[in-house]
Amino acid sequence: MLPVVLLLLLLGSATGQVVLTQSQQPVMVTPGATLKLTCACSGFNVGSTNMHWVRQAPGKGLEWIIYYYSNTDKSNAQSVQGRFTASKDSSNFYLHMTQLKTEDTAVYYCARESLWLKQYTQLYKNPS
Repeated sequence: MLPVVLLLLLLGSATGQVVLTQSQQPVMVTPGATLKLTCACSGFNVGSTNMHWVRQAPGKGLEWIIYYYSNTDKSNAQSVQGRFTASKDSSNFYLHMTQLKTEDTAVYYCARESLWLKQYTQLYKNPS
């Protein structure tokens, strides 16, 4: 069995209460299985926000796995390429996982990209 653990994330913002909610119950699946994770969001429009999925395998650091804004603006880590995809609507962000492997055992987190981070990144962008 392959445990996939989901956690509850609560984030506050100066412009209002932003809440990202995931199940806290572990999910057990077999290798090769398919699974869909849901991150329910409130306090902002998911449809117009850059979103990410990150995971942490037991005893390891955080690993970014997916960035998603739209079907034409997205990217995946090499480790999940061709197996994991993301999608979203106005209030939910989804992770679609196929062909699960034992090395996919991890705690999975959804994350909202904040506007200040974008501005900070642009401030220090190297001229080219």
